[in-house]
Amino acid sequence: MDEPAILEAGRVLAGKGLVAFPTETVYGLGANGLDWEAAARIYAAKGRPSDNPLILHIASMEELFPLAAEIPAEAKILAEAFWPGPLTLIFKKTAIVPYGITGGLDTVAVRMPSHPVARRIIQAAGVPIAAPSANTSGRPSPTKALHVLEDLDGKVDMIVDGGTVGIGLESTIIDVSGGCPVILRPGYITEEMLFPLIGKAAFDAAVTGEAGADVRPRAPGMKYRHYAPKAEMTVFLGSPTQVCISIENALKQAAAEGRRAGVLCTEESERFYDAPVKKCAGRRNEPESVARSLYDVLRSFDKEQVDCIFSESFEETPLSGAIMNRLLKAAGYRTVKCNGV
Repeated sequence: MDEPAILEAGRVLAGKGLVAFPTETVYGLGANGLDWEAAARIYAAKGRPSDNPLILHIASMEELFPLAAEIPAEAKILAEAFWPGPLTLIFKKTAIVPYGITGGLDTVAVRMPSHPVARRIIQAAGVPIAAPSANTSGRPSPTKALHVLEDLDGKVDMIVDGGTVGIGLESTIIDVSGGCPVILRPGYITEEMLFPLIGKAAFDAAVTGEAGADVRPRAPGMKYRHYAPKAEMTVFLGSPTQVCISIENALKQAAAEGRRAGVLCTEESERFYDAPVKKCAGRRNEPESVARSLYDVLRSFDKEQVDCIFSESFEETPLSGAIMNRLLKAAGYRTVKCNGV
């Protein structure tokens, strides 16, 4: 990435402009995180509910101190282990963080991305950057600059193309503002990676089930339907063999009803389906490949104009928790339990 583009992105962000830029997780839609008027443009561009908090992105540990009123011991341990990287920590906020950024909460979410372009842009801006995913609210998150253009063309001041991102799922979010650390959103940093450092972390109820309408989200991705393609989507739960059988039966039923169906599957199982549209999300024994391609695959179904999507489930590896979290939210928690589940 050439230096003039980095400096221009920093200049736009230091004002009240919006810049979409790559991180190691997904593309972010950034604005000055200490200027509520600037950050309000993020909500308008995305159509994002105002109670859905934003994450502040920083480029160095020194930038955290003005934002966090307290930095617990667990937070220091996690930051030392995983920053820069795909981990967001939630702290009690200081007065300089606008309530509009935090969804009205007294806490603030902070992350230090590892993507070199993201870090250089934050440094050029000279302020923390508020940045949710750079997509229309509720849609699959963008893993390519083209995805940003599809959703936000004409709504942002600048798009920095850094190629396809490396991870493909949003950061793990851990609330360290209270006593026991609580996982609010699973991600690439898994429970198994956290345990040797801080012991067992609790999971918020919204991770494993749909949050009620009266729930005030403590972090992005907790309450509202996210990551969703346009077509109705169903996730089939069970062993790979039983899932294949159940999806094939569902395909026959859809065909009898005159519905054009798509299947989200793995390379290992693709040959078993007789479907109008089949999309592979990677290899079952390589969950990183599934995470990296998941949102691109979900978006691709829109172009196929399918009426319904039947998705396999992924429940065999530590990263599966994050993948399944995104799939279930994309499906609005619409599932089918196959035989043996």
